[in-house]
Amino acid sequence: MTTKLDKTGPVGTPSPAPENIKAIPVRHYGRWISAVVTIALLVTLVYAFAKGDVNWAAIPDYFFDQEVLKGVRNTIWITILSMVVGVALGVVLAVMRLSKNPVTSSIAWGYIWFFRGTPVYVQLLVWFNLGLVFHYINIMPIYKDEWSDFMTPFLAALLGLGLNEAAYMAEICRAGIQSVDEGQTEAAQALGMSHTKTLRRVVLPQAMRVIVPPTGNEFINMLKTTSLVIAVQYWDLLQATSEVGQNSGATAEMLFLAAAWYLILTSVLSVGQYYLERYYARGTTRNLPATPLQRIRVSLLSGRNRQGMGA
Repeated sequence: MTTKLDKTGPVGTPSPAPENIKAIPVRHYGRWISAVVTIALLVTLVYAFAKGDVNWAAIPDYFFDQEVLKGVRNTIWITILSMVVGVALGVVLAVMRLSKNPVTSSIAWGYIWFFRGTPVYVQLLVWFNLGLVFHYINIMPIYKDEWSDFMTPFLAALLGLGLNEAAYMAEICRAGIQSVDEGQTEAAQALGMSHTKTLRRVVLPQAMRVIVPPTGNEFINMLKTTSLVIAVQYWDLLQATSEVGQNSGATAEMLFLAAAWYLILTSVLSVGQYYLERYYARGTTRNLPATPLQRIRVSLLSGRNRQGMGA
């Protein structure tokens, strides 16, 4: 006969309370070392530019120069128009790419293959120098003129940027359209809606939540890509600052000025992209994340409440 011993002690004796766990935080020495190295490199970089032969006073002096502001306006204008051409043509190419007609889908595939496979800088130069191949443009009976007068720097920049962007937007729109469940299309067609109406009223509105984020990135990227239109002699921000830099002798300073303007413009576009993405995310999330302004208001109200409770 065996007897089982109760390890907890006699019956009725309460079990001892568990000891408190002493949590010892892990020391991340690598983080501190990398932070120190990063700060040291940043300080060295700032010190090098501060001690360098840079006329920093020239930047605020020419920041609102008339030629520079004209370049800013032209940069914004060519960016907007190129994106309009790219988005409009990209939607058409995406629909053609998804078409069951092999000829239509092949043409769209060939367009995307060509314009994505060649640099945009080369495309700009090709459009600008087509006058060496075609001396006249003759669209009877609508238009007839010399190619050099027809292909202005503005038109060459618009075609080079817009047609290239259409190839990328076509793939973005195609991915957005394919992200919509096929049951939505089948339900719309069961209600008697045509293919065009189904695409316009059912598919595209739902695809926008997938299309908008990369389109915003493409818009910002287009703003920076406009710096390449200097190759076709279009007066943009980079062309303006380069011209002012040559005339004033502050070449490097004007490049810093151009970089500052690009940062300002891209920051504004980034804010717009954030609110646009938030707008189209309403149908996918129950509670939208608070905007920066809302977070600031909450922080101010909580601070006031704490002060009132302390008083």
